[in-house]
Amino acid sequence: QVQLVESGGGLVQAGGSLRLSCAASGRTFSSYTMGWFRQAPGKEREFVAAIGWWSESSTYYADSVKGRFTISRDNRKNTVYLQMNSLKPEDTCVYYCAATQSLRGLYASKDYDYWGQGTQVTVSS
Repeated sequence: QVQLVESGGGLVQAGGSLRLSCAASGRTFSSYTMGWFRQAPGKEREFVAAIGWWSESSTYYADSVKGRFTISRDNRKNTVYLQMNSLKPEDTCVYYCAATQSLRGLYASKDYDYWGQGTQVTVSS
């Protein structure tokens, strides 16, 4: 089992940047696929990015963030990051970190077993 704690959210102007961090407990972090999802009020949680356990270059992105966001991981620190650049007002959401050891998939909430509490990102126009 793993516990996840996100940090780094906040208020930023459009065009600005933020870096989210997700610290994981446990000694098997390197065996987890890690994902970032986001949810706006009244909307379903949506996939943002994922990074596989098998390679730090195995990264996957939603079309809406491709070229602006970068997911990375540091297995020595048990941490996954989401670097968000060129932020837009429509990126305003609560961002969640998620983890799984399964191979069900990468892009759906149901593919992940463990979730953080979320961190708010607000982008002003």
